[in-house]
Amino acid sequence: MQPKITEITPDKTLPIRHEVMWPDRPIDYVELPNDDQGQHFGLFINGQLISVTSLFIENQQAQFRKFATLNEHQGQGYGSLLLKHVFRLAEQQQFKRIWCNARMDKSSYYAKFGMKLTDNTFNKGGIDYVIMEKTFD
Repeated sequence: MQPKITEITPDKTLPIRHEVMWPDRPIDYVELPNDDQGQHFGLFINGQLISVTSLFIENQQAQFRKFATLNEHQGQGYGSLLLKHVFRLAEQQQFKRIWCNARMDKSSYYAKFGMKLTDNTFNKGGIDYVIMEKTFD
């Protein structure tokens, strides 16, 4: 069966965010204060939600956050399909920029999509992050 990408509610993102990103923290650690203001997308295989991301738009710029794919489905291209979907949306809506807070050790993954490292770095929960961006001309 073909992967299906659809908009989902914020609460549907939480179990995957939690399991993949911060399994050692309480589930509310992966909630965002502005989740109700974002667009949330999920990729389904055979009716099972396996990958999620959330898109937040402000001033012709989009930030995707909490991009996560279940561990057993990583490395199979599903997360890449979801990310390409979000990039297409950003381009279609003529945003000037799309960006994310990338875990430093995942920055080469985002570079494959044309995202560039910035000089902005930070540490959260003992993990190093870098802001990465892609601009649209």
